[in-house]
Amino acid sequence: MKKLSFFAVALAAMAFAACGGNKSAQTEENSDSLVVFEQQQIEAAIKMNFDSLAAEVARLKQLPVVQKNGMIVLTDEEKQVRPHYLLDLSVAEEAMTLAEEYRVLSALEVDKEVAALYDLPMEGYDKAIAKLVADINDPSFKVLDSEYSIYESSQMLYDAMNENGRINFYWQIVSASLVEQLYIISQNADKFLASFDDDAASNVSLRIILIQDAINRLTEYDPELLPVAEAIDPLVVINATTVDEFKKQIVEAGDQIAQARQALIELVY
Repeated sequence: MKKLSFFAVALAAMAFAACGGNKSAQTEENSDSLVVFEQQQIEAAIKMNFDSLAAEVARLKQLPVVQKNGMIVLTDEEKQVRPHYLLDLSVAEEAMTLAEEYRVLSALEVDKEVAALYDLPMEGYDKAIAKLVADINDPSFKVLDSEYSIYESSQMLYDAMNENGRINFYWQIVSASLVEQLYIISQNADKFLASFDDDAASNVSLRIILIQDAINRLTEYDPELLPVAEAIDPLVVINATTVDEFKKQIVEAGDQIAQARQALIELVY
């Protein structure tokens, strides 16, 4: 079943409230022009707010753990210690809802970047990702080329998902990507934080704030985002402006990060 955009749901509810439940047909007819105007203003205000949040997220640099410019380099000895914390590829088969499929897809793309650091085989990741892309069948993904991944929360992906009525799922993607990256960092903080600077640390805090703001606003229109809001709300304890602060906070928030990952990506309820 095709999912309605949250704008349509919001406007339908607001239109009903504006018209009242029991007004006469004459009253409704007289107020039609006002209701239409109010709907247009509400839609414009909602869209402007989320466009702004998405633009801010897109402008943030990717976390070093997934940057594709060689910021993190493992020695041959380090590569011998396999990253046991990466998702089991079978999670692609366990995603049942469309929201879960989007989240798992985003997380697996993050894991694929980390697996590549360890020279692990890519075939399994490619197969699992291809399955999810086919199951989701989102035409928005066509705007991405080989230089961009779904988890990167690019402006072009946001615009395409907005055009295709999938904008609520965009925030599922960015939430899962953030949680998976934080979890991976927490599992090998000494190595993955070595490439961080204070700007990268503060970017993480800002990314959390922006995503949380968007998700909390969206839950009013899309109940499927409620578990996402509940999962990421505890992560606001990460508000570092320096690498030292971030390292301390990510250790302290380890349990919250793991629980968020279980709920959103590992699908443990």
